[in-house]
Amino acid sequence: MIVAGIGCCKGVSREQVVAAVESALEPYGLSPDSLSGLATAGMKSEEKAIIEAGNALRLPVFLVDGPAMQMVSLRSLTRSSASLSAAGTPSVSETAALAAAGQKSRLLGPRTVHGPVTCAIAVNGEEP
Repeated sequence: MIVAGIGCCKGVSREQVVAAVESALEPYGLSPDSLSGLATAGMKSEEKAIIEAGNALRLPVFLVDGPAMQMVSLRSLTRSSASLSAAGTPSVSETAALAAAGQKSRLLGPRTVHGPVTCAIAVNGEEP
């Protein structure tokens, strides 16, 4: 399973989310077709651009609750004071990806920042 975790400011566009996902996948030689889904914090459920990006990429969007993200927060590679303040986790994109990808998940690298959107890629098992 490969999951792209998404963090963003309010009011981003679907195009910005898709561009962030594509940008985050590129260093690993992956395409959106490699993904099992997108993930974000449950508090972002009203952020239409993330849902629209999932639809555009034909991927499910996993809404991860705060406790699940906090359980994996020690495996996060990035520390954002804004994320800690807003979501109680060091990186929404990294912890959402880790939590959604499963217990044995790991990040391929730190989140990438693409304008107002962050994206992190987590894999579970031997992938990729």
